[in-house]
Amino acid sequence: MLSGKKILIGITGSIAAYKIPFLVRNLIKEGAEVKIIMTPAATDFVSKLTLSTLSKNPVLIDLFDEQSWANHVMLGRWADLMLIAPLSCNTLSKMNSGQCDNLLIATYLSATCPVIIAPAMDEDMWHHQTTDDNLTAVQKRGCRVIPVEFGELASGLTGEGRMAEPETITNFLQSFFKDKDALIGKKALVTAGPTYEAIDPVRFIGNHSSGKMGYAIAEELADRGAEVTLVSGPVHVKTNNSSIEIIKTASAEEMHFACTSRNGFDITVMAAAVADYTPVETKEQKIKKTDDVINISFKKTKDILTELGAQKKEGQILVGFALETEHEEKNALKKLNEKKADLIVMNSLQEEGAGFGIDTNSVTLFYKNGNIQKTGMKSKKLIAKDIVDAISGLLK
Repeated sequence: MLSGKKILIGITGSIAAYKIPFLVRNLIKEGAEVKIIMTPAATDFVSKLTLSTLSKNPVLIDLFDEQSWANHVMLGRWADLMLIAPLSCNTLSKMNSGQCDNLLIATYLSATCPVIIAPAMDEDMWHHQTTDDNLTAVQKRGCRVIPVEFGELASGLTGEGRMAEPETITNFLQSFFKDKDALIGKKALVTAGPTYEAIDPVRFIGNHSSGKMGYAIAEELADRGAEVTLVSGPVHVKTNNSSIEIIKTASAEEMHFACTSRNGFDITVMAAAVADYTPVETKEQKIKKTDDVINISFKKTKDILTELGAQKKEGQILVGFALETEHEEKNALKKLNEKKADLIVMNSLQEEGAGFGIDTNSVTLFYKNGNIQKTGMKSKKLIAKDIVDAISGLLK
C-alpha cells in the first residue's frame, strides 16, 4: 500500500524522535519515497546525517540559508501525506495558533495533502486541558491522530503519552492509503448547496444551505479514488480538487435534469437542500412595491431522491439527507423507507454548532438494515469521512 507513495515527515523536539530512523527504514522498505523536515529542537534528539542517509534525501531544517530557500509550498504539494511525528506539545500549539516561526509549521500551513500526527509528551502534559483543546482544534481542521500509547515515559513515570511505535505508525499509514484508494473505478454523483426558485428576474425563494457538506463529501470520495460528478446549487464554496466535474445549477428543475439525465453511477449522495416548492409563475418583470400584501402560488418540485430510488439498480448505493426540526428520527426513517435509500444522513438544527453555513456538524446515520450511528460534533470534513466510510462499508 505504500509503494510509490510520497511521505513528508516532520520531526519536532521530543525524545521520541529517536524512533524515527526505524520508521523511515520501514517506510523505505515498503517502497515509499520519504523526505524529512526537522525543527531546530529536533536536532538535539536525532541526527540529521542518520535521517538523510536512511531517506536518501537531504533533511531540511531552516526556511533559508545563505545559498538557498526551502520551498515549503512545493514540499506541501509534493507529498501524498504529511506525517508529523513525534508531535510535541509546543508544535501542536503552533499548529493551532498558526505561529509560523519554522520550516515545519510553514509547510504544514501550506500543505494541500492530508496530515497525520503522532503526539508524544509526558502524561500530565497529554491530559492538560490546553493540549486537549489544541488537539480538538487541529482535528476539526482535518488532521488525523495516531493514538498515544501507555508505557514508560521520559520522565521515568508510567502512563499515557508515548508516541506510537514505528510498526504501529507504518500500519496506520498503510490503512490510510488502503482507504484512500478503495473507491478507484467507482463513479459517484453528489449534489450540494441550495436551489433558488425565481419569483421574478430579481428575487427568489431559497434556503441557508452553504454547500460545505456536499463539497466535503465530493472531495472525500475523490480523495479515495472515485470519479466524482458534483451537481452544485449556487454557493460560494470552491474545491481545489481538479478531478471533480462540477455542474452548476440554480433551480430545483435544473438540478433534477442534471441528476436524472446522467446514469451509470455506483454511488449517489443527495446532500443538496432542494426546494420542495417553486412558484407556479415567474414574473417577467420585477414586481413593484405597491400593494401591502402580495400572494404567490407555489407548486411541488420534482423529487430527485424518489426518482433515483425508483431507478436504483442492484449494487448501487443511494444516500439521502434529512434536515428535521421535529420528530427527527421518525421523519428520517420514513424518508429512508419511502425513498428506497440505503442510508439517510439526518441533520438537526437543535444542536449548537450544527447546521447551515458553519464548518462543523453533527449528524445521525440511519442504515437500511436498521443500524443507527451518531457522529458527534466534528468538522464537516471529518463528517464527510464518516459518511464515505459508511458508503464504503455498504459497497463491501
